[in-house]
Amino acid sequence: MSSDPLVRLEGVTKRFGDTVALDNLTLDIAQGEFVTFLGPSGCGKSTTLRILGGFEQPTSGRVLLRGDDVTKRPPEKRNVNMVFQDYALFPHMTVRQNIGFGLELKGMGKSEIAKRQDEIMSFLELTAYGDRYPAQLSGGQRQRVALARALAPDPALLLLDEPLGALDAKLRGQVQQELKSIQRRTNKTFFFVTHDQEEALTMSDRIVVMNKGHVEQDGTPEELYFHPASRFVAEFIGETNLLTGELRGTEGNAVVMDWFGNTLRGHAPGGVPQAGEAITASVRLERLGFHAERPTTANAVQGRVVGKTFLGSRMALDLMVEEANGATLKAYVDADTGQSVGEAPVWIGWDESSMAVLRD
Repeated sequence: MSSDPLVRLEGVTKRFGDTVALDNLTLDIAQGEFVTFLGPSGCGKSTTLRILGGFEQPTSGRVLLRGDDVTKRPPEKRNVNMVFQDYALFPHMTVRQNIGFGLELKGMGKSEIAKRQDEIMSFLELTAYGDRYPAQLSGGQRQRVALARALAPDPALLLLDEPLGALDAKLRGQVQQELKSIQRRTNKTFFFVTHDQEEALTMSDRIVVMNKGHVEQDGTPEELYFHPASRFVAEFIGETNLLTGELRGTEGNAVVMDWFGNTLRGHAPGGVPQAGEAITASVRLERLGFHAERPTTANAVQGRVVGKTFLGSRMALDLMVEEANGATLKAYVDADTGQSVGEAPVWIGWDESSMAVLRD
């Protein structure tokens, strides 16, 4: 990836009347990145996509593409293309004609268009479907045609507005892998918008979690999942145990907290709160380990299994920690481990790096 960003958003704010959809958003996107904007409805992710595409004008701030200010340029004057959720294919045009449509708008000659159509259909394995109409294609094939049409003009940036939302669960999983493979092979920059956290974790190089027009956290899928900076991120991405206690202080890089008389150690991706403040920490369900004797992990409490749920390849355990005033924890373990853990008290251990102290 180039050291200079392909896209830069500088202090972008967007208001709709009294509603602030985006509030002073500043963000860089590098060449070849697969960046996902993730968040609930109304968080500002689709507004950002529309501003990048030129379909909305920011109230203030700038949009730079390869260092060139394109803030006031219409969509057709930007080297950007978009794939919509419903694909927006022309039903009266064949696959070949749909792919060629944007090339005709660019003023390319017929022979050049035909060459590019052949190249992109071969690349996306659509050659056999060139004379078919969208209604004659499966959902996955239509998605590939929409991608082919968007990629054919060779845009610098591809915007994808929840393009997998219309697919059933099984097909969506297949297309997720295919879409990521296409992005890697083309080295195109993809800006992907979704509210589906599993989809974001599966596909992205980088995830930007949005909340009420602000960036809650920006990082790799692994960073956001295992090291959430805020309670919003911890709860929005996956399942987690939330432990509320009081901050005692720090020991080196460790944050020390009191949890019902138990001393626990973690880290604070979003910054360390003031000592004595009530704080909340996040521990992912699969990070809890079970032991007959007290483990050597940084954190250890005794608990008792009060519920089991069989989930196929794994099992969910509900645990009551009597020495923590009857607080409950939940854990994911493999099915064999789940079967072996009985009703007798067990030690539950987790590492310092597995517990993230959160911002509110």
